[in-house]
Amino acid sequence: MSFTGSTGEYFRLWIVNAALSVVTLGIYLPWARVRNRQYFYGHTWVDGQNFEYRADPLKLLRSYVVVGALFGAFTLTQQSERLWGLSVLIGLVFALLYPWLVAQSMRFQAVNTVHRGLRFHFDGSLKGAYVAYGAANVAASVSSGLALPWAWFMQRRYQIDNLRYGSARGLFRGDVAPMYLIALTGVGLLVGAGLLLGVPAVVALVAWMAGNGFDLDSMDWDSLGSGLFFLIFVAVAYVILISLNGVAWQYVRAATMRYVLNNAELGGVVRTGATFNPWRVVWITVSNGAAQLLTLGLATPWADIRRNRYLLEGVSVRAIAPLDDFARGTGGPESALGEAATELLDIGLGF
Repeated sequence: MSFTGSTGEYFRLWIVNAALSVVTLGIYLPWARVRNRQYFYGHTWVDGQNFEYRADPLKLLRSYVVVGALFGAFTLTQQSERLWGLSVLIGLVFALLYPWLVAQSMRFQAVNTVHRGLRFHFDGSLKGAYVAYGAANVAASVSSGLALPWAWFMQRRYQIDNLRYGSARGLFRGDVAPMYLIALTGVGLLVGAGLLLGVPAVVALVAWMAGNGFDLDSMDWDSLGSGLFFLIFVAVAYVILISLNGVAWQYVRAATMRYVLNNAELGGVVRTGATFNPWRVVWITVSNGAAQLLTLGLATPWADIRRNRYLLEGVSVRAIAPLDDFARGTGGPESALGEAATELLDIGLGF
């Protein structure tokens, strides 16, 4: 695969979208989202053909209004003790509908993705969605995270096995064991880095406290310098912990993406492969975040182009027949489910 987007070109699109979204108080957001995706899809190429994104912004706007109204009602009811029960009810309804929303979002994204003039589709059943995104998530929660890699496996299999390009169906050939290895690596990164940074920091703090007569039992907050130093230490430690957790999660996401791409096929004819390094993805994500923070968000286009270029150029598509012939052979009858799904909610749920 190749990516031909450029920072300067995308920056002009991005800044206009951001300005119009602010001026219209968010009404322009669906058009901004569609234009951004059309740019990235249009600059992503496989064997001489680029992708297309064909979502209708007006349909997205209607969905945004519905979601915004529900989120607003949930937020407002949380502020009142008398309406607390209603906020709980809204939360429960969302939790119950979550697997269905995920399936509809996948259908929406698939049916609006086009390559070689042929749309993708997603045919996942409602039962499968509630197993992968309902039961699996509950199992991960009640097991204190021990079943989380299994949940990732079930979700990725649900995604790939129900993806369709014309009449050609997807197949995920992966297993659950590598998911556990990825999770253990992420945990090891978090614990190892935490110990590497935390132990010397705690030793230094204890030595400083002992040298300055700062007693935790008495907590002499009259000593402003001592108390302030202790509070700053706790705050910095908390920020570092959150940052390490973010880094570990970025590794898990990148490693899972690579594993899925290396074990996905389409119609028994096309297979994908990935050579990008998850640790390199972590570095790109962290350095991108730092650049965006230092530039107050103005480096966002550069960061998006940089990350997409690295990931996409590390993905290959292998076929035992020319892709044009493959696309013509998978025309077949198209399901109306994907088209109908474009009328439904399009919610980014992080899958």
